[in-house]
Amino acid sequence: MNREHIEETVKQFLIEEIEVDEAAIKPEALLKDDLGIDSLDFVDIVVIVERNFGFKIKPEEMAEVHTLCNFYDYIESRTAAKD
Repeated sequence: MNREHIEETVKQFLIEEIEVDEAAIKPEALLKDDLGIDSLDFVDIVVIVERNFGFKIKPEEMAEVHTLCNFYDYIESRTAAKD
């Protein structure tokens, strides 16, 4: 799975499922502060990532994920490990 596909998939579910404003979706955006993702949204994201990318998010691995770019990197590393 390539980076472009990951970014587009994440963008779509942030807009459609989490209701994030499309204008706020930038690589440097902070998940909590800029995108307004809270703990309830995170539960939804866990389910959406599993459905779209085929792996479960491990909370301890998300500790260093603060920006959208970090989130893309995390998904990319997990999907690459599956290949």
